[in-house]
Amino acid sequence: MDLGLWKRITPAQLMVPLDVHTGRVGRALGLLKRPQDDWKAVEELTAALRKFDPLDPVKYDIALFGIGVSTKG
Repeated sequence: MDLGLWKRITPAQLMVPLDVHTGRVGRALGLLKRPQDDWKAVEELTAALRKFDPLDPVKYDIALFGIGVSTKG
């Protein structure tokens, strides 16, 4: 989540933080095809989310994480 503290970096330049939860939900939603949770997966997921909001693709991180934590499966 961008708190607006960055002065030189816009939300559009940020990359989605990837963990087991965001990766699992991203795959379940068809946003991520790569099986590993690595930098290429970060790039792929961020690119997919940029299609929804090119100015702030990272805003979806909390939703993906929350769904992943609450479903655990």
